[in-house]
Amino acid sequence: MSHLWSFGIDLSGLPESFKNLVGIQVIGATLSVLRPKMGIPLKVFCAPARYTQGPHATVQLGAEIRKLGLEGPALIIAGGSAVRLLSETWGRTFAEEGMSYEVHRFAGECTTAEIRRGGKAARAMKARVLIGAGGGKVLDTVRAIAADLSLPVVNCPTLASSDAPCSALSVVYTELGGFEEYRIYRRNPDLVLVDTAVIAKSPLRMLVAGMGDALATWFEAKACFQAGVKNMRGGASTRTALALAELCYKTLLDDGVAAIAALHQQEPNDSLERVVEANTLLSGLGFESSGLAAAHAIHNGLTTAPGTHRYMHGEKVAFGLLSQLVLESQPQSIVDEVLGFSESVGLPITFAEIGIGSPSQDLLEQVAKRATAPGETIHNEPVPVTPERVVEAMRAADSAATSFRQSMPKHTCP
Repeated sequence: MSHLWSFGIDLSGLPESFKNLVGIQVIGATLSVLRPKMGIPLKVFCAPARYTQGPHATVQLGAEIRKLGLEGPALIIAGGSAVRLLSETWGRTFAEEGMSYEVHRFAGECTTAEIRRGGKAARAMKARVLIGAGGGKVLDTVRAIAADLSLPVVNCPTLASSDAPCSALSVVYTELGGFEEYRIYRRNPDLVLVDTAVIAKSPLRMLVAGMGDALATWFEAKACFQAGVKNMRGGASTRTALALAELCYKTLLDDGVAAIAALHQQEPNDSLERVVEANTLLSGLGFESSGLAAAHAIHNGLTTAPGTHRYMHGEKVAFGLLSQLVLESQPQSIVDEVLGFSESVGLPITFAEIGIGSPSQDLLEQVAKRATAPGETIHNEPVPVTPERVVEAMRAADSAATSFRQSMPKHTCP
């Protein structure tokens, strides 16, 4: 439990090094203890200021922005599909609120150059709010631009392909598609608005990839909690964050298959609403306020293998999760549950399904070296981690997936 104590004692002559060590501040004759008792870290939980989800939510975009006290002009940075699907609705919703806006086309990858290009467009129109519309890479780019320009940001995902929309973090890639860096910002988005009528018309692979990203949230959250490490916001995890991460996992198991049916019909159903919430909100809050571990670090390592570049973030994270479960020596029942879910929705579970076939030892060592680089989230694991152990875990995960498939009942035609 944290406390703030004040004492009427003149300790202004204390050395600064001592005051910093014990967490006190001296103002005149008052000694204030600013930190909790040594050994009890502060818990930190972060979230967007507002989250709005439902069919045709874009109709209310202008009104939702106004409710937060934000004003135009607005710059919308959008992918091609978002422009095609939403241009007419943007015109109506901003006209109703008397808000001017412009649209800037996203080039396709969250790179340093693309962040600079978007920033130049925002400055040119004197934007007062930035809006990202599209997939996770669009939203990562918009958050980076907003942070650079100290502007409010609104995220409007048109895909449920990752947990990026709610976070105060961007994943920046090189021009060749390799992982470059995480950028962590001071605040989460001002508004996340999710139009499930749009998502119901999105490619099935995108939704499934989002499930792959979200699938890892609970396991990475547990690993960070067990290791006692800081979350993505620099504090300890709250029970709230862990509960949301677990709910995310349970939602996927309960509703993942049924949500796929909604995309086949191109109409939202209750299961799709719950899975979109899991992929976007539950996973986003769970990972940021609990932390990342081996699954995402192995994803980052996999980006060094050119064969994986055509595979989505969540697809590589799904394989990274299997490797994490092996690394942690999780019970076979847990591994089988994750494999069974992955098979049921079409997530990759073998080397071949993430583009590296029968990888050489050199290639896997390259992946493992990147995954275990200093500062990587794999060091949040509660077990010892070395590049050699990561290579072994990846090979064992691929082998476990192959054995799992072979053990499944064979269906024959009558």
